[in-house]
Amino acid sequence: MTDTARWVRPHGAASTGDWATVIDDTVAGWSHTSLHVADLTPGASRSLAAGAQERVVVPLRGSVTVTALDAHGTQHEARLAGRSSVFAGPTDVAWASRGCAVTVRADDGPATVAVCGARVAAEREAHTSVFRHVAVSDVPVELRGAGSASREVRNFGTPGVLDEADSIIACEVLTPAGNWSSYPPHKHDEERPGVETELEEIYYFQVQATGHGAGGQGDPGHAEDGAGGGAPRGLGYLRVYGTAERPIDVLAEVRSGDVVLVPHGWHGPAMAPPGYDLYYLNVMAGPGPERAWLICDDPAHGWVRDTWPTQPFDPRLARGGQR
Repeated sequence: MTDTARWVRPHGAASTGDWATVIDDTVAGWSHTSLHVADLTPGASRSLAAGAQERVVVPLRGSVTVTALDAHGTQHEARLAGRSSVFAGPTDVAWASRGCAVTVRADDGPATVAVCGARVAAEREAHTSVFRHVAVSDVPVELRGAGSASREVRNFGTPGVLDEADSIIACEVLTPAGNWSSYPPHKHDEERPGVETELEEIYYFQVQATGHGAGGQGDPGHAEDGAGGGAPRGLGYLRVYGTAERPIDVLAEVRSGDVVLVPHGWHGPAMAPPGYDLYYLNVMAGPGPERAWLICDDPAHGWVRDTWPTQPFDPRLARGGQR
């Protein structure tokens, strides 16, 4: 018996009220991270109450205004320019600290927005800042892997970039059609100082059919099934497997708007079949004292990294970065 049904939420299966997707601690076995996704019509808004979570607002499609009301009653606001789709490039984002109520509003047109969250224990709250608008020019774009493992990582919410954060680690990954990412398979489910940090992780997916332009961008509300000449509804795959001590067995076929939860275990590869570009948004946090993304490769496959220096990088990913 696999664990796929427990840890995979197809698009629409995790909707609540006005949110198309809600992942939070109401999921059995889930404690540290959250994700809210909403499709907004012009002028529409969504709000999340103040609490123990810090949040990062990520426009997936369109522009939004973010308002945060802190514990002292001070209002902070930023207009996020966003982008036409997640496949168009990186975006600016907004971060709000623990104790802030957050509202997102679509002003000029329709928008799809993700609000990433992470629980912050009071004793871990180390920063005095409560709000930050991260400009797109301040988002490092990293080229990772090589050859058919080439992918683009947009590090808007990682340590060293979003230093105001206390717990959350967030980024997004673009994998061109035919490539593999989240590879070699790796894990981060133990606290081993300097080696590995304990982080649960959310994967939120979108898929774009190559050669179909904006019509194939894969936004959840715009996915087509191929009928009538529209863009095909694409797919990708993600594998999660465990250790002997902590087994888990997930093989997920994912489409736009689907979510895979990784509570522990090796995860990867994330596979983009030929004909379909794959995007995913990652949200990570854990209970440890250090906010760091420290991973351990599966020793059966870690040797693959040693082959990257001799392989060319996929030319479809033109932005500079590091391997």
